[in-house]
Amino acid sequence: MLYLLHEASQFMLSPARLAADMTRLVCESPFSPLTYTPHGRALVASCEIFERSTRSYPKPAFNLAASERVVWQRPFCRLIAFGPPSNKPKVLIVAPMSGHYATLLRGTVAAFLDSHQVFITDWSDAKQVPLSEGQFDLSDYVDYCISMFNVLGPDLHVMAVCQPAVPVLAAIAHMEAEEHPQVPRSVALLGGPIDTRHAPTAVNSFAQTRDIHWFKRHCIHPVPDRFRGRGRLVYPGFMQLCGFMAMNPDRHVSAHWEMFNHLVEGDGDSAEKHREFYDEYLAVMDLSAEYYLQTLETVFIDHLLPRGLMRHRGRPVDLKAIRRCALMTIEGEKDDITGRGQTAAALDLTPSLSPTKKEHHLQARVGHYGVFNGSRYRAEIAPRIKAFMARHAIDRPLNSRRSPTRVTRVSSKVEATISRM
Repeated sequence: MLYLLHEASQFMLSPARLAADMTRLVCESPFSPLTYTPHGRALVASCEIFERSTRSYPKPAFNLAASERVVWQRPFCRLIAFGPPSNKPKVLIVAPMSGHYATLLRGTVAAFLDSHQVFITDWSDAKQVPLSEGQFDLSDYVDYCISMFNVLGPDLHVMAVCQPAVPVLAAIAHMEAEEHPQVPRSVALLGGPIDTRHAPTAVNSFAQTRDIHWFKRHCIHPVPDRFRGRGRLVYPGFMQLCGFMAMNPDRHVSAHWEMFNHLVEGDGDSAEKHREFYDEYLAVMDLSAEYYLQTLETVFIDHLLPRGLMRHRGRPVDLKAIRRCALMTIEGEKDDITGRGQTAAALDLTPSLSPTKKEHHLQARVGHYGVFNGSRYRAEIAPRIKAFMARHAIDRPLNSRRSPTRVTRVSSKVEATISRM
């Protein structure tokens, strides 16, 4: 019902948005006397703020100075490569499936274009995936990661930004347990909720005060008929957006008030920066109900991964199996979404990994967004990640617990598979 009410409100506000647009165009016309008055500029600013505050935003484009090509695709995700194939080191950026599109990581990608072949996960909006494509849950997420690592490996480095830290680490543990030859060389976890029992934030506390049945009753809704995924149960993007904005309402109100003043004053550059940010921030996607609920229960309510109780397809996720993939954790000093220690917990949970393959960095004076974007990310965090990747780019042998004969057979099988791709 809530999804239908949201759609109805969008429909009912359409005439008002059209009227606001028409008024703005008239008042901005060089032939209108209102254009040159303070009252006219205030009216134009009011119309734009109203129209932008009530509309739905489409999926943004990356708009980077590199071509895009799809190198792998499944119903709920496609893998985008930037630029033509090259001999540069390969890095896969696993974007969060948490309501925003992968384009939110535009700056994350841009920082690596000069030095690496960059790939990124472009997750699908669940309301656009037909029911005939089946469900998608956290176990499917892990399977997708394993498949992508297999396609891009073995000389692959991975960056998991926020939410993907858990499924990415689970995928690596699964591959390490099988001594898979395509295990990534290294993984960097940026602000990821590995163990949310450390320094719990408002987000973590909210999940702890309610059980999974509460979330199922209040947060899951069927997709309306006008979308391709009609009937699919989802956690709507507009609900997630309300949650994001409710965390810092004063900041968003102040930002829109500042934009209003910039428009009245004729400060077009400042107003355009506001437009660019909110065009991205207000563009949201729906999440499949199975994935949303399973992630909530596994990561934020029951803490199954750090407790050693997480399972994938009936098998335990054993982080002690990780021996070859180097691990870097990055946290922000002022992160109010993933508290300090939640990501670094991964270092203690991987005791079989040599200390020489582990590194932690706490970035001063940045919040959650600053961990993967902004000036300090470009100047301090990205160079550290690149250096870490470079140190762990050399070939390493498979675990010696298996005989060389067995390793040869596994490698030959993988090579034969790759040759047929």
